[in-house]
Amino acid sequence: MDPLLQRLLTKTHPLSAPVDYVLRLAKGQLHLPPFRLRDVGPTDFEATGREFLGLFVKLANLQPNERVLDIGCGCGRIALPLTGYLSRAGSYTGMDITRKTIEWCQQNITRRYPNFQFVQADLFSQRYNPTGRYLAKNYTFPLADKQFDFIFLTSVFTHMLPEDVENYLREIARLLQESGRALMTYFLLNEAQQLLAEQSKNDINFQYGPGLYRLWNEVIPESAVAYEENFLIELIQKCGLEVSGPVYYGVWSGRNDGLSYQDILLVKRSPVGY
Repeated sequence: MDPLLQRLLTKTHPLSAPVDYVLRLAKGQLHLPPFRLRDVGPTDFEATGREFLGLFVKLANLQPNERVLDIGCGCGRIALPLTGYLSRAGSYTGMDITRKTIEWCQQNITRRYPNFQFVQADLFSQRYNPTGRYLAKNYTFPLADKQFDFIFLTSVFTHMLPEDVENYLREIARLLQESGRALMTYFLLNEAQQLLAEQSKNDINFQYGPGLYRLWNEVIPESAVAYEENFLIELIQKCGLEVSGPVYYGVWSGRNDGLSYQDILLVKRSPVGY
């Protein structure tokens, strides 16, 4: 996108809303959220949503009649393609910490699809919600036990520190029904990734922090967080879950055989867990 246009579309620019509307109108994208709400980096908004829907079906065998929870739903990047996949017998709940994105989804998705609901989790985040009232490390999701067949988090744990991740994993174990599964993305640190880092092939240089997890930005830790793979798998098991199937590595580390951009783990409830 042109640099001048990017400046016009920033959340604080006085011309942001009218320029945003005209641009979406010209592109035939009025059904999509405003550009100022799409904090998704340089990726194609619609293509990424379609990609993940395909991965949910391929890797997790997502069915149209299942109950789905999207933790970190943003402004509906994946909710929108799911409206064409989930049946009326299925349901979708999206949660995010940013109020304006939740409001857009409620007004533009829930009104057309009543089985799609959106809830704000008023959690503190230095980057995304600096006025949030609650901390992720001890937050209880306002949802019933064993309520969901499928839970997913895309680029959420890549912005969270260990004690926050641990609490979320415990909540996922609580919320999954017996045969449920969860798909989550990470930046994983392992031997192959380290070899590629030494060749300067990693897209992100995680140079700060302890060995079990490392940060891209020391000043704003949540900007990007990577986890040592074995440590993370042990943490998952500690929280009443277990990895189901292989690790699906991404191309961020410089691999030629990556399935998506970030690394993907599919997990399920442990039989000795919750």
